[in-house]
Amino acid sequence: MFSDKIQSLSSQVIEKSAEKNFRISTAESCTGGLIISALTEISGSSKVVDSGYITYSNEAKIKLVNVQKETLEKYGAVSEQTATQMAKGAQINSGSHITVAVSGVAGPTGGSAEKPVGLVYFAFCIGKKNVTFEKVFMGNRHEIRMQTVETALYFIEEELNKLA
Repeated sequence: MFSDKIQSLSSQVIEKSAEKNFRISTAESCTGGLIISALTEISGSSKVVDSGYITYSNEAKIKLVNVQKETLEKYGAVSEQTATQMAKGAQINSGSHITVAVSGVAGPTGGSAEKPVGLVYFAFCIGKKNVTFEKVFMGNRHEIRMQTVETALYFIEEELNKLA
């Protein structure tokens, strides 16, 4: 199901997280659990994977990872603000050292001039460090989702390398 690159990144994230005794959780919207799935494909993942919140609906974002209703009303589900609250909520609820949240427009419908198909917001909480950024991916729905998984894993792996 996952590319060799995603499998390699997942293995590296699992290995480096285990070395540091870090737990990982995700809060996923547009990927529908693919990031946590890529991680749990790796043997030994139970040492580091804590939880995956699939927060596809606004209601799930509010209930499961503490996104404020006002944030969704003001900025929308696909926004830096929402992704940030998703990552922070996942970290608070799980107690994980590393959390990643993604929210985006995977397409082929649902895009707009302001939020085109392929736009994804990423938010990470690594210890007390918070990082957010956006990417616009090209391709079909599957390709956009896989690029999102790869980007999330790559970023986590890079951050774990910095902690070495």
